[in-house]
Amino acid sequence: MQTDSSQSLPPGALRGTLMVQGTTSDAGKSTIVAGLCRVLARAGTHVVPFKPQNMALNSAVTADGGEIGRAQALQAQAARLAPHTDMNPVLLKPSSDTGAQVIIHGRARLDLDARAYHAYKPEAMKAVLASHTRLAQAYKVVLVEGAGSPAEVNLRERDIANMGFAERVDCPVVLVADIDRGGVFAHLVGTLDCLSESERARVTGFIINRFRGDVGLLEPGLDWLVARTGKPVFGVLPFLHGLHLDAEDAIIGAQADKAGTPAQRLRVIVPVLPRIANHTDFDALRAHPQVDLQFVGPGMPIPPADLVVLPGSKNVRGDLDFIRANGWDAALARHLRYGGKLIGICGGMQMLGRQVHDPDGREGPAGSSAGLGWLDFETTLAAEKQLRQVGGRLALDQADAPVRGYEIHLGVTTGAGLEQPALWLERGDGTVRPDGARSADGQVLATYVHGLFDEPAGCQALLRWAGLDGAQEVDLDALREASIERLADTMTAHLDLDAMLAPLRR
Repeated sequence: MQTDSSQSLPPGALRGTLMVQGTTSDAGKSTIVAGLCRVLARAGTHVVPFKPQNMALNSAVTADGGEIGRAQALQAQAARLAPHTDMNPVLLKPSSDTGAQVIIHGRARLDLDARAYHAYKPEAMKAVLASHTRLAQAYKVVLVEGAGSPAEVNLRERDIANMGFAERVDCPVVLVADIDRGGVFAHLVGTLDCLSESERARVTGFIINRFRGDVGLLEPGLDWLVARTGKPVFGVLPFLHGLHLDAEDAIIGAQADKAGTPAQRLRVIVPVLPRIANHTDFDALRAHPQVDLQFVGPGMPIPPADLVVLPGSKNVRGDLDFIRANGWDAALARHLRYGGKLIGICGGMQMLGRQVHDPDGREGPAGSSAGLGWLDFETTLAAEKQLRQVGGRLALDQADAPVRGYEIHLGVTTGAGLEQPALWLERGDGTVRPDGARSADGQVLATYVHGLFDEPAGCQALLRWAGLDGAQEVDLDALREASIERLADTMTAHLDLDAMLAPLRR
């Protein structure tokens, strides 16, 4: 394998579309596309990421005021671009086990169950092809990420996310498998066996991801795979610990290798709700050396903590029922009674008020639910989703620190509790507007702003408010950028990029 393939990728040498598909969900497609974007961007190739259809509750607000999957925003950063809605033309945000909000070109269009969405796919494909056409005209290389696995034969009809898209635009496909979960050769051979003849023909080779150990012991299996399929292995990527990259949907646990004694750490708990949204809000806390972050799942008690953060939710009333069913409402009351701090972000903010109304059934059955009642306001879910990038300052006493992030919410919140805001956000004309609320006793804070902890000084101020003396600043953006560079270096060292990108040479 080559040790520095990027040296053979001069600017302008590549043109076309290359798709990365996986044998399973979470095989590493998002990460590999991000790494390839940076490899090509460093070599001077005008490259853009693209995902036809994404199903995720982690999303980002683009510069053009739309909503796309969080992974595509990360890939845009890797390509040194601003995120744009064409990078992810179809985004599905599940609100139940069978239904989802359908977002087309960054805007919520309708809510459909799985069967109705399957019928809608021809319309969704029109949006996908329109976005791909625009990107292909504006950029030299389009790097496409598939969704799930192309071997889901029950979904082959009207497929827009994997081989259905690849066949329509006639692009080569690289197939990725995760060896860390086991059965990697069965995954690869089995996936090929489930494909049609034309689909198999467009698979140009394989990447084996997340390998631990001596690669020499793997080589007999690689030889067998090549002989069995007639397709090359472009490389074996090692398992990379400690990457700070936005997760597409799966919740990543706290880092286990943090330094410091327990006395220097702040204990932070995040309850994992069934429809938790934008849990990337906590990436800065995961990375902070003085924070002991723990996600608490169903059936688990909320342990003693300094700070509890209620996350965003795609089904606020349903997740309120879940909180009560797990006894977490009583645990939160006890947490506050003993002096703990509580933050609600977006849907978590709405839960902290007196009532949540959904008169049109936008997130489930129409109706109203009692909130947790720690802040004096109520929320009504409206037709128009609020989507904007924001910046401003904290409104905490002795904590006038900058914050930045984005808003993605349907709710309109009103009430006397908003008279004591949590943040002051900047308007385009230089004035400021209030956001969120704080309780009179200073223990509860609520905001609509996702990314609340991403600004280093703002995160530091919030941790001090929560009780961490001597809180340090951690620059999540710098950590993310370093991870992208490390990923690109690893791919350059371990993949035969010349062979993998050969179909794009013009």
